[in-house]
Amino acid sequence: MKKTSSRKIEHINICLEKEVESDYTGLENVTFIHNALPEINLTDVDTSVRFLGWEFSAPVIAASMTGGHPDTKMINRNIAIAVQELNLGMGVGSQRAAIEDRNQEDSFTVVRDFAPDAFIYANVGMPQVREKGIEFVERAVEMIDADAVAIHLNYLQEVIQPEGDIRASGCMESIKAIAREIRVPVIIKETGAGISRELAGKLKRTGISALDVGGKGGTSWSGVEVFRAGEDELLKELGIQFWDWGIPTAQSVVECSEFIPTIATGGIRTGIDVAKSLSLGASICSTALPILKSAVRGAEEVKKTFKLMIEGLKRAMFLTSCTKVDELLEVPLIITGRLNEILTQRGYDVIQLSRSRKHERTY
Repeated sequence: MKKTSSRKIEHINICLEKEVESDYTGLENVTFIHNALPEINLTDVDTSVRFLGWEFSAPVIAASMTGGHPDTKMINRNIAIAVQELNLGMGVGSQRAAIEDRNQEDSFTVVRDFAPDAFIYANVGMPQVREKGIEFVERAVEMIDADAVAIHLNYLQEVIQPEGDIRASGCMESIKAIAREIRVPVIIKETGAGISRELAGKLKRTGISALDVGGKGGTSWSGVEVFRAGEDELLKELGIQFWDWGIPTAQSVVECSEFIPTIATGGIRTGIDVAKSLSLGASICSTALPILKSAVRGAEEVKKTFKLMIEGLKRAMFLTSCTKVDELLEVPLIITGRLNEILTQRGYDVIQLSRSRKHERTY
């Protein structure tokens, strides 16, 4: 069985070198009604948002990606520099490797070194939280002086991964205990297969602060594990079969944002994707693969990637006559095709939903 640190660099290299994205975020079936005469100026558009008590210059942050191997330190450093300068935020990858081996800590602590004022969230896996409890989570938070902690759910990956931990009983009680005892906000984060309305309601009752939907349509971690399966033909074939398993990002945003502040992650690639996700109910968005590909080229490239997304968002807001992010909830949408069918079958009035999403929130 490979060490956690070795797996981390394998995952990064696969994401950089292979085609590992799944199909269909659901955002493909969302269209804005263009406002031909916005009656505002582009300079009037304010992309700033408040989330978990923090003020961000724009509603887009770097999703948790990496750390835990010496070769990942530079990646986290470059992302940290960018989010510090742009007043955004970021998550780190799973900190298990550094908790198990303190020699790997600097691949995570570099983030706080270069982003002393930015919003940074820690990241631990549900299997480790279930087994080791509050002390494990506190160590992750303290390691990077984190402003929040994400507990990631990656059971789709675990059932394909040769080293996977496939024990999931008792997790809800573990989450409840962490949310009650930890000093920072707790985010429950999926990693590519989405979160349903039913689970969102249950998770809200545990006392967590936010959900990151991690929907289908971005990186497929089942797909990543296909490239790690080696000679194990069974796991390789299962990875292929489950490559596109999950709840599309757009559906998951609609379902989760009824209950709790929601981060839209999973195939967010452009400022238009950000605008659509916010319009469907997300509080903020995060993206991983585009930032990762930029980060290996330097901090300036990360800044360029973020700026392109933010400028795209600004123009989408201008062309829908929105001066503030919250106004996107009132912009009329066209929801067609597969997403329309999914939401209808899930019990949503798509006509009403397309007119306004603001009234759906209960927080």
